[in-house]
Amino acid sequence: MTDEPTGGRPQVAVLGGGVMGETLLSALLTAGWAPEQVEVTERHVPRADELAGRYGVRTGASNAEAAARADVVLLAVKPNVVASVLDEVSQALRGGELVVSVAAGLPISSYEKRLPTGQPVVRVMPNTPAVVGKGASAIAPGTHATEGHLVLVETMLAATGLVVRVEEKDLDAVTAISGSGPAYAFYLIDAMAEAGVLLGLSRDLATRLAVATVEGSAALAAQSGDHPAVLRERVSSPGGTTVAAVQVLDAHGVRAGVVAAAEAARNRSRELGQQY
Repeated sequence: MTDEPTGGRPQVAVLGGGVMGETLLSALLTAGWAPEQVEVTERHVPRADELAGRYGVRTGASNAEAAARADVVLLAVKPNVVASVLDEVSQALRGGELVVSVAAGLPISSYEKRLPTGQPVVRVMPNTPAVVGKGASAIAPGTHATEGHLVLVETMLAATGLVVRVEEKDLDAVTAISGSGPAYAFYLIDAMAEAGVLLGLSRDLATRLAVATVEGSAALAAQSGDHPAVLRERVSSPGGTTVAAVQVLDAHGVRAGVVAAAEAARNRSRELGQQY
């Protein structure tokens, strides 16, 4: 393939038919790829049949055969099997194909050393809300990836939500904020719902209120463009209920806890990267 996107969509092989693989598949079709332009590999036959029936794409078990037919190879497999998959497909590549990986923690150098010399690689750090089109993904180019390759990846991921470019050195921090971040949000939702139950609400009602409140607050923050602290102040009337609540959060070190959690996630991401 050329390094600049053209009017024709490149053939894409999605290696791995799990949740993230299906998310990427759906995103490609939403972005304008035709089913015949996408192939998915999945060795669990019932799952492969499910994807073929749902999306009308070709499915198979051979990563090498799919890669040999592709212009873009998307690796949507677990980090611990990336090395074996790369060894499987490296001989099938014709030269110039773009390799894109969503595996967490693995540095681009670990891909480039297993692939043919000069192979373009782009690393992506997505998060689980991408499944509903509300994700946040960061992309980082390898040594041989061009502007055209980055634009192509942005186009492929557009339907998953926000897509930003970063240097690879920043991906561990991205992992700590957006990659692991949904767990922080779910933790807060669970805590808010539990508080509602303790205050006398039914669990169903408390959970619905907590989810809607977090969802609405995130939408307001995204649309207003104001700093979160400014938005918080608008809710906080002097001497009111919100001020009392935020004082307790500060007293319990919630802000410091979030920062410490993000640092722990970043450090663990670095450790995982050093294992491969």
